[in-house]
Amino acid sequence: MPSSTGTINGTHHRQNHHSYNPTSSSSSSASFKGCCCCLFLLFSFLVLLVVAVVLVIVLAVKPKKPQFDLQQVGVQYMGITTPNPASLDPSGTPTTTSASLTLSIHMLFTAVNPNKVGIKYGESRFTVMYKGIPLGKASVPGFYQEAHSQRQVDATIVVDRVNLMQTDAADLVRDASLNDRVELRVLGDVGAKIRVLNFDSPGVQVSVDCAIVISPKQQSLTYKQCGFDGLSV
Repeated sequence: MPSSTGTINGTHHRQNHHSYNPTSSSSSSASFKGCCCCLFLLFSFLVLLVVAVVLVIVLAVKPKKPQFDLQQVGVQYMGITTPNPASLDPSGTPTTTSASLTLSIHMLFTAVNPNKVGIKYGESRFTVMYKGIPLGKASVPGFYQEAHSQRQVDATIVVDRVNLMQTDAADLVRDASLNDRVELRVLGDVGAKIRVLNFDSPGVQVSVDCAIVISPKQQSLTYKQCGFDGLSV
């Protein structure tokens, strides 16, 4: 009987030694969750603090929209080629079924930063059009402009033997040969961000819309009118 009791007690002792303790596991899980929650709250607080500091600085400097103005347009070359000599209709107006336009114009823009902080410009693209038909494009690489500064930006649009058909070709030949007046349109968007303490503000955009008139005989610009964000200059 004593040996039997010892065996039972020994078995009972080993069972108590390997028993599962749910209270300890629950405490570890709760501690881990609490730690993650504290880290999340700390991170959120730091993000909100940085945003608040940036907003205070932006409100203090009172940023203004940059000015991007087209100062000069130079005609480097303009040529119009027709497959056959254009014929005249009864009214004396040249008629043709197709025409090829070759054009190279140089544009000089002036970027003005009136702010107390720098401005970061993205890549800008400009398109030259004739009667709604895209003829060629030009791009200007992005750049950084210091506070209270003025900078000149160059762009060249090259049109290499673009074919115009039927009505547009006839209009182009008539404008060039009779009127010596070819009207083109230059469109583009200039994206910029105001930089404060290495933080970029939401982007602001300046839209460029210029009507220019070129004299093929003189190879020169005779008229220019530009609108920037609805402001005529």
